[in-house]
Order: sequence, then C-alpha cells, then structure tokens
Amino acid sequence: MSTAVLSPNMSVDGGAYKRKRSHSRSPDDIDGAPPASRRRSHSPPPKTHLDLPKVVDADPIRRAERERQLAVRMAAVELEKSEKPKDAVATQTDAKAEFAKLIGSRSGGVYMPPARLRALQAAASSDKSSPEYQRLSWDALRKSITGIVNRVNITNIKQVVPELFAENLIRGRGLFARSIMKAQAASLPFTPVFAALVAILNSKLPQVGELLLTRLISQFRRSFKRNDKIVCHSTTTFIAHLVNQAVAHEIIALQILVLLLERPTDDSIEIAVGFTREVGAYLAENSPKANATVFERFRAVLNEGSISHRVQYMIEVLMQVRKDKYKDNPILAEGLDLVDEDDQITHQIQLEEDLQVQEGLNIFKFDPKYVENEEKYKSIKAEILGDDSDEDEDGSEEDSEDGDEEAGKTQEAIEDRTETNLVNLRRVIYLTIMNALNYEEAVHKLLKVQIDEGQEIEMANMIIECCSQERSYSTFYGLIGERFCKLNRVWTECFEHAFGNYYTTIHRYETNRLRNIARFFGHLLATDSISWAVFECVKINEEDTTSSSRIFVKIMMGEMMESMGLKTLAERFKDEEVRRSCGAMFPMDVPKNTRFAINYFTSIGLGVVTEDMREYLQNAPKLIMEQRRAMLENESSSSSDSDSSTSDSSDSSESDSASESEPDTPPRRRRRSSTPPPRRRGRSDSRSPPPPRRGGVKPEPASPPSARNKPSNRRESPPPFRRGNGRDRSPSPMRRRDRSPYSPPPRPRHVRSRSPPPVKRDRDDGYDKRRRDDSRDRRRSPPPPRRSDRDRDEPPHMKRASSRDRGYDRRR
Repeated sequence: MSTAVLSPNMSVDGGAYKRKRSHSRSPDDIDGAPPASRRRSHSPPPKTHLDLPKVVDADPIRRAERERQLAVRMAAVELEKSEKPKDAVATQTDAKAEFAKLIGSRSGGVYMPPARLRALQAAASSDKSSPEYQRLSWDALRKSITGIVNRVNITNIKQVVPELFAENLIRGRGLFARSIMKAQAASLPFTPVFAALVAILNSKLPQVGELLLTRLISQFRRSFKRNDKIVCHSTTTFIAHLVNQAVAHEIIALQILVLLLERPTDDSIEIAVGFTREVGAYLAENSPKANATVFERFRAVLNEGSISHRVQYMIEVLMQVRKDKYKDNPILAEGLDLVDEDDQITHQIQLEEDLQVQEGLNIFKFDPKYVENEEKYKSIKAEILGDDSDEDEDGSEEDSEDGDEEAGKTQEAIEDRTETNLVNLRRVIYLTIMNALNYEEAVHKLLKVQIDEGQEIEMANMIIECCSQERSYSTFYGLIGERFCKLNRVWTECFEHAFGNYYTTIHRYETNRLRNIARFFGHLLATDSISWAVFECVKINEEDTTSSSRIFVKIMMGEMMESMGLKTLAERFKDEEVRRSCGAMFPMDVPKNTRFAINYFTSIGLGVVTEDMREYLQNAPKLIMEQRRAMLENESSSSSDSDSSTSDSSDSSESDSASESEPDTPPRRRRRSSTPPPRRRGRSDSRSPPPPRRGGVKPEPASPPSARNKPSNRRESPPPFRRGNGRDRSPSPMRRRDRSPYSPPPRPRHVRSRSPPPVKRDRDDGYDKRRRDDSRDRRRSPPPPRRSDRDRDEPPHMKRASSRDRGYDRRR
C-alpha cells in the first residue's frame, strides 16, 4: 500500500503548491511607526491522509495517472462526508418549499406518496393555525366529500348523510357542489338520489343547496348559449329533480321551458321534452294552468312541422305520458321521500338575475380564524346529529367502558321477534343447496354456514323442505341427510326429532310432498343414519292413524324394503331392541288392533312381519279366558273370607228346616204329581191342552187306533234320521237322553195325574203307550222351561218306577 498525502495547497493536476514570498520591507517602513495591527500568518489546514490501494502496473506513466484519479475520487468522498450537517438544514428547506407548492397550487399539486404525506402532516400538526396544516386538512376534506358522494345510492343514503354532516360542509360547500355536479353528469340515472341527498342537506344547511342551485342555473345558461346539448340535458335533469324535492321553486322550471320553446329547434325541443317528462307531474299538481300552457305550445310546435319527424314523435310520446299521468315518472321515487314538508326550504332564483357562483370556494384559502370556525361547526354538527362529539372525544377510558357495558345491556334487552335472522339463515341454506353440483359440495358448503347454538334443527328442516318441494324424490337430499347424520351426533338427533314432528303433522302436506318426505326418512332408516327408536311415535291402529299417516308409513316401508330387502327388513324387525321401539306398530294388546295391523301390513306387501301378531291372535281366546279366570279367582279369594262366617250359620239353618219338613213329604208329593213335568207337558201340548194347575183333572183323550196298533214298532230303536229330525224341531237338551235306547223309559206322570197308581201287570202297556205318544210329541213340542229346584227332587214312588223301567230294558 502506498500512502499519499493530500494537502489543500496541492493543485488538482498534481503540481506542488508554491508559497509566495513576502515583500521585504523598505527602510522607510522599518523606520516608520509600527503597524496598527500585527499580521498573523495563517497556519495551513491539517492535512488529510488517505490510504489508497496500491496500483500495480508495468507502465509507470499509466500507474501514476491511475493513482491520481483514485486520489481524486477518495477526496470527493471525504468532502461529502464533511458536508452532511448542511443536508439536514436543506431538508427542512425542502419541506417548506413543498408546503409552498401545495399552497400556491389550485388543484392540490402533483401526486404525493402516502408516507411522505403523513410525514408532512406530522410536521404540520404542531401548529393547527399554520397554512400548511390548513392546506392538508383542505385536501383531506376534498377527498372525503368526493368519496362519500360517489358511493351514495338509494339503499345507503340514510347511512351516508351522517358521514357527510361529519365533514365541514360550510367550509367545503364549494367542493360538495362541484363533486355532486360531476357525479350527476357522469350517471344520469342516479339523479333522483343526488337530488334527495341535496334536499336533506338543504333542510339543515340552506347555503349548500342555494350554492348548488345557483351553479346549476349558471351552467345551464352557459351551455344553452354554447349549444352544448349534453351539458344542457344533464343540468336540466338535475334542476327538474331539485324542483320535485322542493329545493327549487317551480317558476325556474317554467322559465326554462319557455326559453327552450321560444325558438324551437330539434335540440331545444328534445331537451324540453326530457325536462317536461321529469318535472311534468310536479307542474301538473302545483301549477296546472302553466302546465297546460306549456303543452299548448308543444302542440303548436307539432302542428307547425318545422322540426324533424323524430322530434315530432317525441312530442307525441310526451302527450301519451301526460295522458297516463306520468306513471313511469313519479314526483318522488319510492324510498327518496326523506324530508318533511315543514323542514323543506325552497329557493326562488330567477333565470335572468345576476348569480353569484362563488368560484373561489373551490380553491384553498388561508383562514386566520380556522380553529374558531372549526369549533363553531362542531357545535352545529352536534345540533344536527343530536350528539356531542366533544364529550365522546374528551371522555376518559372509564366512561367509555361504562358506555360499552350499558350498550351491551341494551343489546341483551333487545329481542328480535321479527325472526329476520332466521329468515336470512333459511335463505342462505336454500341458496347453498340449490347452487351445489353434488351432495358432497352441498354438505361442505352447509357446514361453513354460521349457525347459532340451538338452531341446528333449522338445517334439518330446510333440507327436508327442499326435498319435499321437488316434483319427484331425489337421492341427492337423502345423501345429504345421511352425510350429516354420520358426521356428528348433533345432526342425528336433529333428524330424529324432525321425524317425530313431520309424522305428527303429515296430514298437512299434499300427496307429492308427503311422498318425498317419506322416501327421505326411508333412506335414512335403511342406511342406519338415524335410530329405529323413532318408530315409538308410530301407532298402527284404527283410532291413532289417518289416511295420510298410513300412506306415509306405506311409502317409507316400501323405500326401506327396496334398499334392504324384505328378508333383511323382517329380521331387523325381530331384533329385541327394535321390537321394544316398534311395540305400537305391531300391537298385541287388543285383538281388534292386532287384526287391523295384520290387515294393514299384509295389504302393503309386508305380511312377513305379521307372524308374531298372527300367532298372538290365534292364542288370544285362551289368554283372555286365563286372564278372566285369574281375575275371578282373585275376586273369589277376596270374598271367601267375608262369606265364611255366614256359610256356617246358613248350613245349620238348612239342616233344621230339612228335618222339620220330612213328615209332610207325601202330601207335597201328591201335589207335585198333579202337575206333569215341564218336558212332558211341553210334548203333550201339541195333542191336548195341559191340565189346569188348580187340581182339576180332565179325562185323558183316547189315543188314535193307528198308534195303538203299532206297539212293537215303537219299542224298537228309531232310525238315526228320525232322531235327527226330532232334534231339529225341538232343540231340547233332554231330547237325546229320551231317544237313546239305553236310557230309562219316561216317567208315567200322566197316568199318575189322572188315575191312582197302576197295578203291576198294566205297567208295561202304559209305558208302551206313553212311548208312542212321546215319539209323536217330540217332533212338535217347543223346548221345555227350566224345572225348579222343587221338581228336581223325585218322590220315592218315582224312584221305584225308574228302577222297574231299567229292569224292563234289561229284559228287552
């Protein structure tokens, strides 16, 4: 490394700095007076040593040149380092220069990066009354007003107005007028919205509306003189809607129409027709005579024929619009009648008067009372908006926390009974399902929907409702429900709860919707997406079912049978858990309900699931008898204890009465013998009247000879068919015993009742005679009445006769 010493006395070209030699003093100077001040020689500045890199070069001349150039560059770098403190002062000077440029420019100057602008604002915020700060706030006001005006529309106008009042519209009324005029000229369909916004501001700040109307009239006059059709049309449209909003008086509209119709041309008539369509309804209501005059002028122009056919057709269309009473051009559009009539302020400005446009309000001007004017507008803003912004800004953190707590309490107290959120949620779910290509996409999107806790059932209900609205069932909805049920237990419970709700209200749905809902739940049950315990609410009997519920179960079972198969379905219903849940579907408590369920399931093709019910129905009589017997035994066992004491006393009294009645037995036997047994009396009624009960005995009629001549035939056993015929004619329970050949002969009561007891030799003949009579009477007599207990005790002589009859039969 070579070391070079750079001295300020060294010239740039490398030559040595030669000091000038001082002139020698003359003798006069030495002898003269000494100088007033001694000259001091200035010491040279300190030398700066630069470490230069060694230059290696074979050529010594070229090496020297390169070293010289390197030394110059290094010296320039050192000089820049020494001049850095001067740059800070220059930066401040540059900032002031930029502020000066901003102040002197009219439109805000060139574009400035946001970072640099924030730096300038921070530098200027120290003094709010400075021109720099006022200029920055002016630019911010201009941008804010322009942005608010550009985004206003019919839906957000109520939210935009407070934001607009938050800006200083008194200071920036020129900016507002310019921005809204530009926005209206760029988008004519939004003219009613801009007019409504101006009407709201005019009701609180009339100077804003007056300035805008003045500039619009001035612009119309300039454009009319320049024959600028486009600007003239946009300006007249804005003025027409301001007249409709009662910001401008209708006289200005009439003056404009007179001016346009005074010397008719195609362009003027076209502008007049458009202006009349917008303001015609208001003029017809508030100035009918003037409106009629205007249309007379239109008619005269039409009759003159000095205009083109296109414009003539436009006048004819305007006439038709007037006949239709401006139904397509109302005075105020729906949703834009925002100012009360008492708050409206109407400006009456003439077309020909001198107008103060106040173009100076569009540019920045320094305000020496800026802070004071800002405070005044804050008070006006608080009065308009109804809140005090100063208190909100100056309030402490504690006050803000208290306000948040109170706001939270008020929000908790508010209850939305309009179900707006629920309707919006259902709309989102419906649109999500309809826009999905397949069920996987639908489930993926539905899971992203924000659902509050407790509203999960709405998701299930909306899926089922969308399914029911289809013309035919789509497996798309069944797969959605299946995927939801298998994702989370919460969705499974929701669909199970929905099954109960829809089954109980299924009678409210038409057939097509009922079919879709039934197949949807059939799919969920067949795939085990929901538990079969939901069948607890299904009761198959005549009382608890309707036609709709039976159709629902039929279609649901059909869907399950198609998916699972009849054999698998029947086996599943035989499972113990499923049987406990489906007890009401297959009732086995009352035979009537069981029979109804069997017939129902058999009719829908599920007879295989009714085997248990059929077995129960076969064994039902035995079970019922056993139940009744057990019930009777319980009743008898409960009553036996109470009757045991009374039975002993009754037995003793009966035995005493029996012993006392033994001596009187023969008379009682004679009295009973006078009356024949009911059975014999019933058989003899067909041939002869019964004997009277009072003891009178009538002579026994003689039996016909044919009956007497055939005793042998009567002793033989009759053929079987005769027994059958006799059984058909008299269904007496004792008849079979009398006809049997092995039964004892009938008791001879008729003989005993009409004569004393017969002798022994005549006993057989009387028996044969009675046998013949009884065989005839057996076919014709009605069943005998039940014998009393007194007749059941046979007298002793009848018992003896019975034993003799038995001996006769043995002899035969």
